[in-house]
Amino acid sequence: MLVWGIFIAFILVCLALDLGVFNKHDHVIKSKEAGIWTAVWFSIAMAFSGVIYWLFNAELIENPTNITANTAVLKYITGYLIELSLSIDNVFVIAVIFSSFKIPPKYQHRVLFWGILGAIIFRALMIVFGVALINKFEWIIYVFGGFLLITAYRMLKSNDDDDYDPQDSAVYKGVKKLFPVTTKMEGHDFFIIDQGKKAATPLFLALIVIELTDILFALDSIPAILAITADPFLVFTSNILAILGLRSMYFLISRMLQKFRYIHYSLVVILAFVGLKMIFSHMVEIPEWLSLGVIVVSLVGGILASIYLKGGQDPEANTAKAEELP
Repeated sequence: MLVWGIFIAFILVCLALDLGVFNKHDHVIKSKEAGIWTAVWFSIAMAFSGVIYWLFNAELIENPTNITANTAVLKYITGYLIELSLSIDNVFVIAVIFSSFKIPPKYQHRVLFWGILGAIIFRALMIVFGVALINKFEWIIYVFGGFLLITAYRMLKSNDDDDYDPQDSAVYKGVKKLFPVTTKMEGHDFFIIDQGKKAATPLFLALIVIELTDILFALDSIPAILAITADPFLVFTSNILAILGLRSMYFLISRMLQKFRYIHYSLVVILAFVGLKMIFSHMVEIPEWLSLGVIVVSLVGGILASIYLKGGQDPEANTAKAEELP
């Protein structure tokens, strides 16, 4: 429990420094700043793999699945990359939500901060629940595997041109029934006094929709990581460190959405592979290096296809367009 406590304290310190020091004043996150912070969060996550090795090698953490330190590191990195790759789809949805609610760029980071904080709490509960299910009901792994295959199929058949309007969602309509809603914004406040009543601003509405959307995405990502390992510490740390880097990754990738048009198929391959791995887990043992390799090759293949295949937009045109955005 001491190790868990130290890790959670570390996460809280990172969040406090993020909002209280580095982003104390609302400002537009430029691509350069987003790129630097994306590299910082990725470096922290990779450096933590050394901590994972030390903890398992020195037997300082409970090891319910009886894995070696080297295997623990591979499982951690694989789980981290799975969560990071599946978060790309979340970036697309967040961009639509911000656009729909007309959230000014300088306030988007604050909304994402509280959104990430809520996501950490929900993810922790889902991880505990998921690990408990797998440990108590071994057959549940087949259910998770089938769910991931269905998700991969739906993702493959989905039409990128379909319009999604968060303001038509049941979540938005439900919030409007609970709170008075205003279209006005006063700084970064989630609630303001409008016509003598306390009303929710578009910032709060966007936050709620983002929170609930993340829960839906977690229904894919948590089973995907549980296919790699049922060790709760590895699942939790890889998932949370990937979530921490989601904000900076959003500001970096959201400006180049059209450029990565084929990354969608990379996610389909990853989900399908992980789903099949879960279904055949008791018949075929897939080494960790192969799982990691499939994820890396899928992501790299999607990126290269987006850049070089016909039908993709000109990278220079995308760059020029991105530089025009705040």
